[in-house]
Amino acid sequence: MTLIGILAFIFILGAAVVLHEFGHFIVAKMLGIRVETFSVGFGKRLWGRRWGTTDYRLSLIPLGGYVKLGGDESNAGLEEGGDGEEIPSEERFDLRPRWQKVAVGVAGPVMNVLTAIAVPLVLAMIIGVPMTPAPVVKSVRQGSAAEAAGIRPGDRIVSFNGREDREWEKISNDAMLSPEQPLPLVVEREGQRVSLTVSPTKELIEGEAIGRLGILPDYGDVPVIVASVADNSPAAEGGLKPGDQILKVDGEAVTSSEQVARYIEEHKEGAVRFDLQRKGESVQVVAGERRLPNGKLGFGPAESYPIQRVGLGEALSYSVSHNIEILRLTGMALGQVFSGQRSVRNTFSGPIGIAEASKKAVEDGGLEGGLRIFGFLSLNLGIFNLLPIPVLDGGMIFMVLLEGMLAWVGLKLSMTVRERIQQVGFVFLLLLMGFVIINDVTKIAARFTGSNNPPAATQQK
Repeated sequence: MTLIGILAFIFILGAAVVLHEFGHFIVAKMLGIRVETFSVGFGKRLWGRRWGTTDYRLSLIPLGGYVKLGGDESNAGLEEGGDGEEIPSEERFDLRPRWQKVAVGVAGPVMNVLTAIAVPLVLAMIIGVPMTPAPVVKSVRQGSAAEAAGIRPGDRIVSFNGREDREWEKISNDAMLSPEQPLPLVVEREGQRVSLTVSPTKELIEGEAIGRLGILPDYGDVPVIVASVADNSPAAEGGLKPGDQILKVDGEAVTSSEQVARYIEEHKEGAVRFDLQRKGESVQVVAGERRLPNGKLGFGPAESYPIQRVGLGEALSYSVSHNIEILRLTGMALGQVFSGQRSVRNTFSGPIGIAEASKKAVEDGGLEGGLRIFGFLSLNLGIFNLLPIPVLDGGMIFMVLLEGMLAWVGLKLSMTVRERIQQVGFVFLLLLMGFVIINDVTKIAARFTGSNNPPAATQQK
């Protein structure tokens, strides 16, 4: 792990956690509830400072954080013993109405979701929004899933996988998560609608199956760039860098990323000469004297969409739809895990995986790349914390609602039962942390002992 990766990981994960805890903190303060501890990390207190009645601390295990509220013992097992100070009843969390407890509980996840919306919103206002092409087919790859399904050049896709008014990004995402699964689509052809079924071709990337349609959309005249370069790949050794515009491949003028992909797949041996434009200068590099086991070079070509400047309303709409698409894809992936269609190992990542993704995002996209993965992580952190697992915010909210339901029938949870539930939840959380860490290590080990295929963030060639 390089220094850039370590710093990116600390900033991205640290900022997401701090903002999450700040949500709990600020709502509790607004309601007059005492905040005894504001901790980044769990376990032994390493460093901190006390301001007023709150101890702001950095703790030993840097895999999360928590806020300790006055009168709330749900986090008592996560820190060293308190100072035993008597807390006035009007500042105690446990004596507050249930709606206030729920408000404090949801404040952290809400802060994360708002952050996830704010990041692409700000970037859209500053940089603009990419203008994606209409879902019109420019060409169909020979022998592809699209050809087998009967899709033709000129077809306009009006419905894909049961959803109408699809965009190319969403069509590609659905196909990527559904290798060899029949997906319904409707195309408009010569003024008529034709119903078809396509089963995306399965392609293995790092042992994980993804689906490809083999369709080239009608992008128009847009530049083709190097979107990503895998570490230690032939492309990296040859000198290809993210952001390079590909002008020619072995002297052949480039008009699409699909053309680049086809050329490399049809020439699985020997070096390939790339004519590039890099920061306004013409550059020529040669890559491919060494090939990956599948014959590829380890880079992702992609079209560089033109950027459109937008106002606040359009930027907000783009940001919300962007986050909804992330949630939709996450839900689809999790559903495939539970149905056995996707492996657990390649679906979940822990701190090592987050660190690697952060490093890659910053190296490829600079500050913008770091901010985008920060927004992505913040969204996932907020949603994860709403799960009804003791110790997490969702567990606390569930306990409050459960107590309310029991109160209707004259029952009450004893402190002993509450403590046992919290202990079980904490053990479960530690086991989950252990699993994702071991999972990360296993995936890294597999890269050294097995396939060296690059990650599937983009279609690698």
